[in-house]
Amino acid sequence: MTDSDLSVLRLRAEVGDEVAVDELIELATEHGDMDELRRLADKGNTTATDQLIELATEHGDMDELRRLADKGNTTAADQLIELATEHGDMDELRRLADKGNTTAAEQLMELTAE
Repeated sequence: MTDSDLSVLRLRAEVGDEVAVDELIELATEHGDMDELRRLADKGNTTATDQLIELATEHGDMDELRRLADKGNTTAADQLIELATEHGDMDELRRLADKGNTTAAEQLMELTAE
């Protein structure tokens, strides 16, 4: 797909063409384009958000997961907890627990008990 084709697709999406939005999400996912997915997710597209979370998790992008979790996305928070636990990132678990996330608090207690 050329840059021109992509621009046309984005314009179509901007005016509410759901097919164009779906195509953008599919292309962005195939190419690992987190910026495009982030742009669509920030506009409230849940499919783009789900794909962004999946890519961020695959790449271990805790910053992106943190950004989404801090905006209230529970799936992102769950993935962030999983990655933080795998990496033994007590600071991240503590941060989430301090914000009231009980799963993070439980993981933190488990890790400190070991």
